[in-house]
Amino acid sequence: MSSAAFAADTQVLLIDDDPHLRQALGQTLDLAGFHATSLGDARNLDASLARDWPGVVVSDIRMPGVDGLQLLEQLHAHDPELPVILITGHGDVPLAVKAMRAGAYDFLEKPFPSDALLDSVRRALEVRRLVLENRSLRMALAERKELKGRLVGQSAGMQRLQEQVAALAGLQADVLILGETGSGKEVVARALHDLSGRRNGPFVAINAGALAESVVESELFGHEQGAFTGAQKRRIGKFEFANGGTLFLDEIESMSLDVQVKLLRLLQERVVERLGSNQLIPLDIRIIAATKEDLRLAADDGRFRADLYYRLNVASLRIPPLRERGEDILLLFQHFAEGAAQRHGIPPRSLAPAQRAQLLGHSWPGNVRELQNVAERFALGLDLGLDEQAAHTPAAISGDSLNEQVEAFERALIAAEMANQHASLRSLAEALGIPRKTLHDKLRKHGLLFTGSGGNPAEDPDA
Repeated sequence: MSSAAFAADTQVLLIDDDPHLRQALGQTLDLAGFHATSLGDARNLDASLARDWPGVVVSDIRMPGVDGLQLLEQLHAHDPELPVILITGHGDVPLAVKAMRAGAYDFLEKPFPSDALLDSVRRALEVRRLVLENRSLRMALAERKELKGRLVGQSAGMQRLQEQVAALAGLQADVLILGETGSGKEVVARALHDLSGRRNGPFVAINAGALAESVVESELFGHEQGAFTGAQKRRIGKFEFANGGTLFLDEIESMSLDVQVKLLRLLQERVVERLGSNQLIPLDIRIIAATKEDLRLAADDGRFRADLYYRLNVASLRIPPLRERGEDILLLFQHFAEGAAQRHGIPPRSLAPAQRAQLLGHSWPGNVRELQNVAERFALGLDLGLDEQAAHTPAAISGDSLNEQVEAFERALIAAEMANQHASLRSLAEALGIPRKTLHDKLRKHGLLFTGSGGNPAEDPDA
């Protein structure tokens, strides 16, 4: 029996080859409010119960085929923390003690009172609940850490994006990503896939704007042999190829209205029909679409179907352009430059103050992609290749007044220096060339939290 056969709310799996005892124990569990599933033996049991199955196993030791000890070994090979309660006869007590040492949660010697079974099951379920809760917390922390490593940034816009991606990743909903060219739309789409339950399925990325109009339908939906001139054999389209996983469709605004009609049908019915075929192929697929245009305006202009826009716009993410992420520029630059230095096997370089000013003053029309290219040049020992005059027009710093721009510039410099893994406030202050007390005041003013390279709280500036 497959683990999928058990309902999500199943709590107790009861296995005993004695039909009378199995029926009595099942009734006892049901009357106590547990959801019990009973089996006569473990031979047809798929030992790969889902690791998040919120239940416990109660099994007899002496059974034909797979006995209780073998079952315990199989179950714990997949999930060592799954509680297994063994039922034993009088002569099986030494065997049960051996099983306890092997990881069984408890054993009950026949005959036992009903209360003994219920008490053991309740305690085992509480242990299981705590185990799954701790796993969930550890996974959430690991995913959050991984997400911050992918979507690098401390600006308010990036923190909001990280939170939204974390919230949407585990859902089945399709997502629409809005962002300028080079802002990292595919990076966000890949994060949504890798942090989802589809992570083991395919991630298929396709740029609709790069496909010729004559082949776009064949690329997306596939075709049968002889469907059109030149179709010499069957071709599986991208949607079908992504079955069980995620398809990332970039530059969706460039699709023709005819293709948009087919896409809308696919989104609504989750089926695909190859060109030249009448067969509907069901799909288990998540679609992440991306655009650099305002699709609502495109719909108003008649260039994009309004019904498709509303279908896609259920869950949407906006990636802020780099010019709105002033404090992230130096952090991202360092991230890319260090990565490039490592790839090329050369020591990393340090930015001069004038170069920092250039980076913060540049308007970054190419967004993160442009910044990455500049960082690559810098890592190879070349100049930044930016217009020096740009340093006098800090377009990357938001704010209308001069005072707001200066404060934003200051916060960006401090945040970037904090990314250099200083072990103490003293070393951070020395790197910035200011007293520790002044640094402490500025950290508090800008809402920056310094923990040190080891994750320890910041030292007392007056110590």
